[in-house]
Amino acid sequence: MKAVAHFPRPVREIMTAWIPMADGTRLAARIWLPIDAEDDPVPALLEYLPYRRRDGTSYRDSVNQPYMAGHGYAAVRVDIRGSGDSDGLLLDEYDRPELDDGVQVIAWLARQPWCNGRVGLWGISWGGINALQIAALRPPALAAIMPMGFADDRYNGDCHFMGGCLLEGNISWGGTFFAGNTRAPDPAVVGERWRAMWLERLEHARPPMAIWLAHQRRDAYWTAASVCEDTSRIQVPVYAVNGWQDSYARNVLPLLEQLSVPKKALIGPWAHGWPHMARPGPVIGFLQEALRWWDHWLKDVDTGIMDEPVLRVWMGSWITPAKLVAAWPGRWAAEACWPPPPPQARCSTLLLAAEGLRLEPGEPGDLLICSPQTTGMRAGYQCSYGQGPDLSDDQRADDAMSLCFDSRPLEQECQLLGEPEIELDLVSDQPQALLAARLCEVAPDGRSLRLSYGLLNLSHRNGSASPQPLEPGRYYRVRLRLCALAHAIAPGHRIRLALSNAYWPIAWPSPAPGSLRVAAGRGMLHLPMRDGAALAQQDAQLAPFAEAQGAPPSALVEIRPRSTDRSQDRTIEHLGEGLVELVRSRDRGAWRTLDSDVSYDTQGELRFSIQADDPLSAQQQVTLTSTLGRAAWQVRTDVTTRLSASADAFRIEARLDAWEGETPVFSRDWLLEFPRDNL
Repeated sequence: MKAVAHFPRPVREIMTAWIPMADGTRLAARIWLPIDAEDDPVPALLEYLPYRRRDGTSYRDSVNQPYMAGHGYAAVRVDIRGSGDSDGLLLDEYDRPELDDGVQVIAWLARQPWCNGRVGLWGISWGGINALQIAALRPPALAAIMPMGFADDRYNGDCHFMGGCLLEGNISWGGTFFAGNTRAPDPAVVGERWRAMWLERLEHARPPMAIWLAHQRRDAYWTAASVCEDTSRIQVPVYAVNGWQDSYARNVLPLLEQLSVPKKALIGPWAHGWPHMARPGPVIGFLQEALRWWDHWLKDVDTGIMDEPVLRVWMGSWITPAKLVAAWPGRWAAEACWPPPPPQARCSTLLLAAEGLRLEPGEPGDLLICSPQTTGMRAGYQCSYGQGPDLSDDQRADDAMSLCFDSRPLEQECQLLGEPEIELDLVSDQPQALLAARLCEVAPDGRSLRLSYGLLNLSHRNGSASPQPLEPGRYYRVRLRLCALAHAIAPGHRIRLALSNAYWPIAWPSPAPGSLRVAAGRGMLHLPMRDGAALAQQDAQLAPFAEAQGAPPSALVEIRPRSTDRSQDRTIEHLGEGLVELVRSRDRGAWRTLDSDVSYDTQGELRFSIQADDPLSAQQQVTLTSTLGRAAWQVRTDVTTRLSASADAFRIEARLDAWEGETPVFSRDWLLEFPRDNL
């Protein structure tokens, strides 16, 4: 990324501004804006997060925010209520107080003398999700949004559930959220009341997973903040951005199809990160692209961005499967509209025959799926950040434990763009069962690259609002839609559909070991085809993205280098016990910010264990130690969350300890149980 030090408009920074809420709560904001903005007002760009604006996101803020301010915007980072230096309590994700506060923040920004009355809302992950939700509340001053790495469906599109299956993200993200939610405000900002604010946060802390496990169905808790329930509530232009190696990429195309406002979407090769800094590459000049969007909608400048295709995607191609990828091969492709109209929109259907993926049904009969509980260990992280070895690698080990259907070698390149879908006639020998489906590209030498996957808790076959157990021995017709993809499968390679009834640790196992039988010849794989040859000239004429740029990053003093973020996967087999553990280090290093003089250190471990023949042996645990402070102020929290289950109930064991210096100030244990509800 090229660092740009000089901008069209010189920039000044307000490290802390206080934004009052109607109930007396004050939210802490950090603002970058042109020095002459009060004489020549500018639009405001808001990023609204719980990740500590003075130290938690200091590096990326230093790259992004001054760059936008230098091009004529007031770039604003606000700590959500109960986080960072803001007053109040943060009790859950995207709750109504957070969203109502967001509406008030937008109104406050529009009233400032340096603002021209127009506000844009953008951000990745939490910031992308609440951008959609706040837009649905229709703040009058909000003119456009740019959500990245987002979910429009909080139940099926976030890190909690997929197809009614409980995801690994509940423990990994839940433990991270728990740790972050117990950090202290900075006494340099809030003064002596910091200790009382911190103790109030500690007293009200609760393992977030306890909230989510209380809602195992897609009930009002999830739908209330799911904009997919009624996208007509969003009445401002939307530019949706993501990367194919990000688990949230599955939300982009469905949202793009549903929106009725001016819209665009960009999906690159990236994992969960900003497109000018993310891996796998190639990175792009994303801040320049963002400026084109904001200039059009917030400054009435005709940048030409709305004359371009509505959807632009990275059409990936074969790469040796690996947990860490620096750059993903491929090329940019585009669609004028989404979904594409006939004849551009094509679907190729292959039958699941005993002989493989075929055009003819083949021999009838039942095909067995009986996967060990350790199937899925090659899946990588449920949400990859691309910064460590966290991608899915060679799938052959998981394929060997799955029922696989292979096509014949392809005679020519096959471009896929959209959401694959399977239809099956199957029977279970248990009332609770799950189905995992993986779409892979298989090279002539047998290497298997995962392109997409999908999960279905078969009790949720007719939806997740009212799940119904299976009747063992009865055949059911089920449909499973896989995550969207854009990929060109090479000539000579095969398409593989791999089916399993376990996918650990991404999906929590069914309560009893069992098997599924699939009726051969009656199942179908629907592939979203793209006529790459016909569209090759259109793709070739796409204007290239600019070189990645940003403001010079703020200096951080490295105290201890990171051990490659989310790295060092270790698989431990306890021979004789049949137990397999997957251990993942989470050492992000230690560093100090120069502008706020805060030292920051977070390290911990994720541990997943299971026996191949016993789903009730499953355990997931996250431990995190967070330390922050400066010479005269040091605070630390230790957080542990463990999830296990019997046949009837989930069990959460958690512990929180906090210290000021070497003095213990808080300690609490939790032991919580939740009945399993068709899960």
